[in-house]
Amino acid sequence: MGRCSVSDGPRQRRGGPRRRSAQAPSQRARRGDPAREVAYEVLRAVEDGAYANLLLPTVLRRAGLHGRDAGFATELTYGTLRLQGLYDAVIDAAVNPPGRSIDPAVRDILRLGTHQLLAMRVPDHAAVSETVALARQHAGQGAGGFVNAVLRRVSERTREEWLEHVTATVSDPVARLAVQHSHPGWVVRALRAALIGHGASTPESIESDLTRLLEAQNTPTAPTLVARPGLGAESELEAAGAVPDDIAPTAWTMAGGDPGDLAPVREGRAAVQDAGSQLLALALAGADVEAAVPEQWLDLCAGPGGKAGLLAALAAQQGARLRANEVQPHRAELVRSTLSAVRHAHPGVVEVTVEDGREVGETDPGRFDRVLVDAPCTGLGALRRRPEARWRRTAKDLAELGPLQRDLLAAAITATRPGGVVLYSTCSPHLAETEFVVSDVLKAFPGVTTEDVRPLLRDRTGAQLPDTGPGPWAQLWPHVHGTDGMFVALLRVG
Repeated sequence: MGRCSVSDGPRQRRGGPRRRSAQAPSQRARRGDPAREVAYEVLRAVEDGAYANLLLPTVLRRAGLHGRDAGFATELTYGTLRLQGLYDAVIDAAVNPPGRSIDPAVRDILRLGTHQLLAMRVPDHAAVSETVALARQHAGQGAGGFVNAVLRRVSERTREEWLEHVTATVSDPVARLAVQHSHPGWVVRALRAALIGHGASTPESIESDLTRLLEAQNTPTAPTLVARPGLGAESELEAAGAVPDDIAPTAWTMAGGDPGDLAPVREGRAAVQDAGSQLLALALAGADVEAAVPEQWLDLCAGPGGKAGLLAALAAQQGARLRANEVQPHRAELVRSTLSAVRHAHPGVVEVTVEDGREVGETDPGRFDRVLVDAPCTGLGALRRRPEARWRRTAKDLAELGPLQRDLLAAAITATRPGGVVLYSTCSPHLAETEFVVSDVLKAFPGVTTEDVRPLLRDRTGAQLPDTGPGPWAQLWPHVHGTDGMFVALLRVG
């Protein structure tokens, strides 16, 4: 049904005349094929608040898609979400009159068609006819004609030509980057400030570094898995074709396929998890703490359970006990499910609780030896895996998240015994969610000190991860480390 392999970059202009469909209108498809149906369903759900990385695997399985078809649907979904801002600019320029109002469902269909035309190796006639069929099925015959006209206009130029066209009158450098790399302007400004603020860029290198970062956040990556220690997943992952990842000792990279098809993943002995997130859990477990056995560990904001899963396995190895806390009951159930393999292998090691993390300092003061605060944040460091976050978040979210982040960190400190450690992390490099939060909270706790966390961030060879900043905290970057943009600070309670 017109599916082809995915391009590694934007499609180049083809020589000769554009290829048009030889089919008569009555012969053309009137229903979208299953892969495009999956992509459309996920895009519509994302519009209503769903998360693509959580929903897409379920929709793929329900549709019975595997292998090449699943890969096509995945690239179509994620690629469209990543480049939505650019595609909207192209679509708005291609409609007649330019900028006219478009129904949200029809716009999603146009985005899917535009991605096939400008960024995938799909013949023009297939991209147009299949997308028109999708429009007829979900929005009616009239919408099909409209989509056909707009996509034929889109197909008249290459991606590079459209980029030049839609930025021709944009004079502000940040606004131009925002269109070129499909990020909201406020995100581009925030990332620019973060690169300089964390010491990752100089005034001389900032423009090239920012461009590299934006490009990295639009580049698809192979799934990274965590092999939870002590559960025997490593040999099975290797047998399935996964290879050890250099960044973290517990990380593995899949060359392709659906991670959910692997027995270790289905059974909870392994899981999809960014290597940067794995490094944070390993750093907390590896910090120097003198405590009575068994140590008491706390994951203050555990949902949906990725870091808790690795911490639980490490706790079992170190003779410790972990409390995985989550404020939302339904997310606490996800944590229980994620931890099932560890709980089965090591009964009594893990307890899952439902409580507002801001109250733990009052209910359990001075109880824990190691505490993880993986604070709710804007997610600006995880835009490769969660591309819809760039369109969902706004600068106003910082005003709401800031007080919560400070309250959670303060509660974690209060819940930690003297001599224990707190690891504060976010999947965002934004200065208002990272350095500013830690600095502000420390003012209220004069007995708490920051320790250099960088020596605890070690790759598979045991070497310290380079280029994480001047210390004492660390910042990971997609364009430097190939991980999410994780921030981590280690605090010692006096």
